[in-house]
Amino acid sequence: MTKRNAFYAQSGGVTAVINATACGLIETARRHRDRIGKVYAGRNGILGALREELIDTGKESPAAIRALRHTPGGAFGSARYKLKGLEESRPEYQRLIEVFRAHDIGYFFYNGGNDSQDTAYKLSQLGEKMGYPLTCIGIPKTVDNDLPITDTCPGFGSAAKYVAVSIREAGYDVASMAETSTRVFILEVMGRHAGWIAAATGLASAAAGDAPHIILFPEIVFDEAAFLARVNKTVMQYGHCVIAVSEGIKHPDGRFLSESAARDAFGHAQLGGVAPHLAQLIKDRLDLKHHWAVADYLQRAARHIASKTDVEQAYAVGKAAVELALQGHNAVMPTIVRKSDRPYRWTIGVAPLAKVANVEKKMPRHFISRDGFHITAACRRYLQPLIAGEDYPPFTNGLPHYVRLKNLAVAKKLKTTFDVKK
Repeated sequence: MTKRNAFYAQSGGVTAVINATACGLIETARRHRDRIGKVYAGRNGILGALREELIDTGKESPAAIRALRHTPGGAFGSARYKLKGLEESRPEYQRLIEVFRAHDIGYFFYNGGNDSQDTAYKLSQLGEKMGYPLTCIGIPKTVDNDLPITDTCPGFGSAAKYVAVSIREAGYDVASMAETSTRVFILEVMGRHAGWIAAATGLASAAAGDAPHIILFPEIVFDEAAFLARVNKTVMQYGHCVIAVSEGIKHPDGRFLSESAARDAFGHAQLGGVAPHLAQLIKDRLDLKHHWAVADYLQRAARHIASKTDVEQAYAVGKAAVELALQGHNAVMPTIVRKSDRPYRWTIGVAPLAKVANVEKKMPRHFISRDGFHITAACRRYLQPLIAGEDYPPFTNGLPHYVRLKNLAVAKKLKTTFDVKK
């Protein structure tokens, strides 16, 4: 059997465990050298394919690849770049096939969220239409936890653990100083359309009065009067109020509270910070001393407090991607299948990309309390196993020790270049 090379790319916002997926994929491919030749990685995601900037992962030592399992960020670089349409005449598609043909790439592994799975699906169709044999496997990754079919998305569990720990610790801080200092604290977390990360902060609340007292979800229309009344009532009852809010909460007319005019590379509205917006509202209407913080990149980069469950699942989907490709699957994505909650058991499944691409999984209503301000017991049962366990990286001189790969480039074979329009 003729060996063909593989191309792996990281896409979109990175996570604390996306490199664990890369580790699983590369280590598994190395165990199948009889069927897979070289494993190339795209420098800065799909841009690396368009620009013919390929990284030869074979130049990295087994120890370096192994260290990816505990290293955050995107080891090869990532990018927000969406391929549009599906016309063979589009220069982007022509270029991808041209680069793949030049480097004998027969396997395409794309590690990302909703838009990335759409790209993997389009390329599987393109290969067929253009008569170029290409096996395309999407690999789930997103802290937003909004991919369908899979029980959870690698990257989410660690972000969930970070925000739950952070709001519990901040809650203790605020409670101890509320008499003379901050009465209301707001933590803004990621979540444009789905409130999974905000929901995870609810795990910190083990008893009445524990932070967070209020959680605001994109799935629940923001009611200003009800919100202010709940803040005031909470401060009167407990002396302080801790709030977790998704960046994507909306007005009744559908506008984001914090929407700006800017758009990202995928065409999504840039969100400008909902926490300061709410803080100003509380100041103007309730005249309470407040403070706010935005978890921002910290929630997706915090490998030092990653969920062990998340690390194991991230590695597993990378491994499964290679195995599915070698079994003859195409245009599919490995999934996490939950077998039971207590004890938590899971296995790997498979889903067609046609049913995954551009589909968002939002919080089900029964996971949100009736009043819309907290999580239910059912949500807690779902979330709890996903943040379970610790998988600490090695520490040196008090700091986590992470690997930086050599990322040596493959010699270019094409005479032409490609101008990537951002």
